[in-house]
Amino acid sequence: MNATKTSKTLLAAAVMAGTLCSATAAFAGTQNSASATGTTNTRIITPISLTYVSNLNFGDVVSSSSAGTVVVTTAAARSSTGGTTLGNSTGVAAAAFTVGGQGSSTYAITLPSTSSIASGANSMTVDAYTSNPSTTGTLSAGGSQGLAVGATLNVGASQPTGSYTGTFNVTVAYN
Repeated sequence: MNATKTSKTLLAAAVMAGTLCSATAAFAGTQNSASATGTTNTRIITPISLTYVSNLNFGDVVSSSSAGTVVVTTAAARSSTGGTTLGNSTGVAAAAFTVGGQGSSTYAITLPSTSSIASGANSMTVDAYTSNPSTTGTLSAGGSQGLAVGATLNVGASQPTGSYTGTFNVTVAYN
């Protein structure tokens, strides 16, 4: 090889080496950050609803000089304890509600711990609420399910006669 050709080859090699070093330095400088694109999703579902259908009814109760209780189950079976005697069972019923919402969804049920019913100045406590389904329900594919509620009525000793009424709250919420 001649000297001119060798010089040109060395010069070309030096230029390429410098270019590679510059490219490597430039590439290394961009590694302190990165970005990517994410995806956002949502699904709009039917609001959950709770519709009252019928009353919780303990039927006729006869009090005595001893306190007692009357229990109505979610299947509307009635029993008594203590000094309480069961009277006419006409109208005995568990409360009934219909839960509506997004088909096949599950939901939580919240029952009251106590409530009261009154006849004028006289009152009784209702507690030990139960439901069927119990703490969690599952809506049908069509988006509904029946909900039955039972409870215990606490009858005082010599409870005054009267027609006692009151309300209680049930809450349902999607899980």
